[in-house]
Amino acid sequence: MTTIRSKIERMVAVINENKTVLDAVDLMTGKYIGAVVVIGNTGVKGVFTERDLMVKVVGQRREPATVKLRDAISENILKVSPDESCSYCLELMKQNRCRHLLVFEGEEFVGIVSLRDLVALMLEEKEDLISQLEKYITG
Repeated sequence: MTTIRSKIERMVAVINENKTVLDAVDLMTGKYIGAVVVIGNTGVKGVFTERDLMVKVVGQRREPATVKLRDAISENILKVSPDESCSYCLELMKQNRCRHLLVFEGEEFVGIVSLRDLVALMLEEKEDLISQLEKYITG
């Protein structure tokens, strides 16, 4: 079983929960990413995503420059271990209708994995399987 360890993004964009939604949007657009990890005094508080922007801010006609991130983040923190399987993570994303999972080793935050990362991992696994089957058939 292949784990997600190789696809964990460890250089994660983080932002303080007291910053505004507009600050997060500036960070996200500057780095061309769809989510930032929101931190507070006690560690990771949640994730702010493009979907949160649309549903919790724009869709409610709130002003991004005045809404604090603590009031707009996804509160349901979905944590996985680096040793989880790709299929488990995909199922978790499907059940929770999300595209990002926070990765923790024990209590330590180590990174984030996105749906795009998991799709890439699945494709690598399938290509490896095809290669093995071709070798078996031809050789």
